Amino acid sequence: MAAKQGQNSVEPIRDPEQIRAMKEYLLHRSYRDYFLFTFGINSRLRISDIVSPRVMDVRNTEHLRIKERKTGKIRKIRMTGALKQEIEKYTRQMADLDFLFPSRKGKGPIGRETAWRIINGAARACGIEGAIGTHTMRKTFGYHFYQQIKDVAILQQIFGHSVPSVTLRYISINDEMIDEVLEGFSL
Repeated sequence: MAAKQGQNSVEPIRDPEQIRAMKEYLLHRSYRDYFLFTFGINSRLRISDIVSPRVMDVRNTEHLRIKERKTGKIRKIRMTGALKQEIEKYTRQMADLDFLFPSRKGKGPIGRETAWRIINGAARACGIEGAIGTHTMRKTFGYHFYQQIKDVAILQQIFGHSVPSVTLRYISINDEMIDEVLEGFSL
C-alpha cells in the first residue's frame, strides 16, 4: 500500500514558500484537500488520527481529544487560533456528525492511501523533491515548531519520544545542518 511506503523516511517540508505553494495548489484543487494539509501541518497528528474525527470533535473547542491509534493513548491537543479559524471556516456548512474528511466514494472518511495520494500528488505538482507522504505533515509541524520555539524537550513531549536525539532525527535535524549553524558561530 502506498501510504505505508517509506513512512519513516519521508522528509519535512522546510521551505515556507513550498508550504504556501502546496496550500495554494490544494485550495484550487479541493477545499477538503487544502484543509487536510493545513490541519495536518498544524495539528502534529498522524494520518490515522487525522482522517477519523467528525466535525463535532473539532468544532467550538480549544482542545482536540483523540485516542491515538498507534499508541492507544488519549491525547489532549491544544489547537492554535489559526487552526480554529480554519476549522470554523471549513466546517461552517457541515453537520456535527459529518466526517471531517469525507470520502467522495462512500459514507466514511477518506483512507490513508487517498490522503497519501493527495499530499504526494500536490508535492509533485509543486516541484517538491524528496520523499513526501502523509507523515511529512507531522514532520513539517515538528521541524517548524523546533525552528520557531527552539525547545527540543517540549517537542519531544509533544511527539511522545523517549529522548531528544530521536526527536531531532525525526524532524531531520542532522549533523550537516548543525555544522552549517556552527560554521558562523563565535563568541
